[in-house]
Amino acid sequence: MIDPRRLRVLRALADHGTVTAAGRALHLTPSAVSQQLAALEGEVGHELLRRRGRRVWLTAAGELLVEHADAVMGELERAEARLALLGAGLGGVVRVAAFSTAITRVVAPAVRELPGDVALEVREAEAQQALPMLLDGEIDVAVTMRPEGDRRVASTPLYSELFDAVLPADHRLRGARALDLADLAEEEWVVPHAGNPCRDVVLEACRAAGFRPRTRHASDDFTAQLALVDAGAVALIPRTALPPGRGVGLVVPAARHVFALTRRGREEHPLIAAVVAALVAAAGQPGCAGPLDRQCRKS
Repeated sequence: MIDPRRLRVLRALADHGTVTAAGRALHLTPSAVSQQLAALEGEVGHELLRRRGRRVWLTAAGELLVEHADAVMGELERAEARLALLGAGLGGVVRVAAFSTAITRVVAPAVRELPGDVALEVREAEAQQALPMLLDGEIDVAVTMRPEGDRRVASTPLYSELFDAVLPADHRLRGARALDLADLAEEEWVVPHAGNPCRDVVLEACRAAGFRPRTRHASDDFTAQLALVDAGAVALIPRTALPPGRGVGLVVPAARHVFALTRRGREEHPLIAAVVAALVAAAGQPGCAGPLDRQCRKS
């Protein structure tokens, strides 16, 4: 019989790439991680990892077992959620991570929608940080963009957030009511760092407009991006992160689609379900960027 706890160790090794990082995520020592892996390899009779220096890679057997581990972990999460339904009434703390504008737009308003015995513990985390925190069990809900093809995650759509073009004060198109993104094909750009989902939005919008941006600067901080725009670059920045009147809308809109993510199976837990419902309600309130459109709601 395979020990599910050891499957969790294998999943962490696949996610984090080193024994030390996996141990940090699981709150285990590196030696304990190695012992659990050795025991799991003994249980299944296959080598599951190969090592090169400090890095580790899954073997074919390891990749196969991780696929089953994801399904097993999802069922265990679902079992815990259903057991909670059999327990006493709602009450407890739910840990939520979200990027700063999402905290302002939906997370803080959601606090007012929750029953008095349900409390939120909120942590600010950039989009690329929230998913690992969720999968490592540090948080219960991540408000972020949805990862494509990750079966460990259940998603609930919240809202779409438009991106506007931001131009230097002396730019010839600064006063335009709307512009074609292709008009900025020859400009120097500031974009988020690789791994930030906002970078993917920017690059995909430029690709759809027929060009690859000439990236001069990179920053994940929108305030820093605005400063670099003032120094001569151009950027696409979420409208909710801009001072009033600073951005120029696009003829073909660019947007990021924001979801409430939970570990699959965990969405049935009554506390988490109550928090997700409150986030959905807050996302539909006046002043938010707007609910997701039909195309975005497809999962």
